[in-house]
Amino acid sequence: MFEHAVQLEIPRVRVACPHCGPKLELLGWLDPYARVTKRLAESVSRLCAVMSIRHVADYFGLNWKTVKNIDRRSLERRLGPVDLKGVTVIGMDGFAIQRGRRYATVVIEPARKRVLWVGRERSREGIRPFFTLLGPEGCAALKAVVMDMNGAFEQEVRAQAPQAQIVYDLFHVVAKYGREVIDRVRVDEANRLRDDRHARRLVKGSRWLLLRNRENVTREADQVRLRELLAANRALMITYVLKDDLKELWSYRHEGYARRFWLAWFRRAIRSRIEPLKAFALKLRGYLPGLLAHCRYPLHTSVLEGINNKIKVIKRMAYGFRDDAYFFLKIRAAFPGIE
Repeated sequence: MFEHAVQLEIPRVRVACPHCGPKLELLGWLDPYARVTKRLAESVSRLCAVMSIRHVADYFGLNWKTVKNIDRRSLERRLGPVDLKGVTVIGMDGFAIQRGRRYATVVIEPARKRVLWVGRERSREGIRPFFTLLGPEGCAALKAVVMDMNGAFEQEVRAQAPQAQIVYDLFHVVAKYGREVIDRVRVDEANRLRDDRHARRLVKGSRWLLLRNRENVTREADQVRLRELLAANRALMITYVLKDDLKELWSYRHEGYARRFWLAWFRRAIRSRIEPLKAFALKLRGYLPGLLAHCRYPLHTSVLEGINNKIKVIKRMAYGFRDDAYFFLKIRAAFPGIE
């Protein structure tokens, strides 16, 4: 492999054919109007799959824009337009694309772990081009959409595919519980213990211990600390126990049993007299159809979370993307799907 790529000036013969008109000599190893050979372009695109554009450019001695254009053309040829035939179940989630609360939305086919579409924003207008691309027949074929409790996503799905079942994901519901209930109760209890500095410091510094799943608390010191904390504080004990109980709702496959479990959990939350917990339970009641839909469609966004983590790696490798179309092609290439 050469340390630096060399651009060659190749004289090409122009022929005036009496039957076909003016023709230019065809070189099998060079694309029309290309500045590099096919072999070099292939090497560049392969390295771009595992290295940043800047490093590939330095390795071959090419301009950064040249490498990017080569990779982009290669991705466009290889991926082509996305095939949306036969798609009946999708998942959608947002991810941070730039600083300043700027987001994009990724739509996947969970069964095949395939990225179908990526677009700017996570609003109704932002995801509408996907449904336009899907078309009336594709929208009518949708059976279920798994998502977080994003009102914009739900409204657009209701408008474009009203027959599709909305399925709310366990991960996002429990994460919301952690932010709106456990964090709020922890802060309130810490403020209530102003006169007891030791107890206040213990409660205030227990955020990650309370948010972590019980099975993930493996260190003996953390287990002892958690037991002491829950034994000493009634409000934290109730919110922690109800968090674990709420996750059991997603283990049901019969809607009647799931509804009965939910009603029991809801009554316990209301009777707890813990205001953040009561407020969360009342808010969650409005999302009950989407929670119970998990019985018919046992979907979750763990695949989406894994994809979002890989997207962060792709973004870091590129030191940030300013070309949305190219960035989204890189995401699609990273998740072509499985049969």
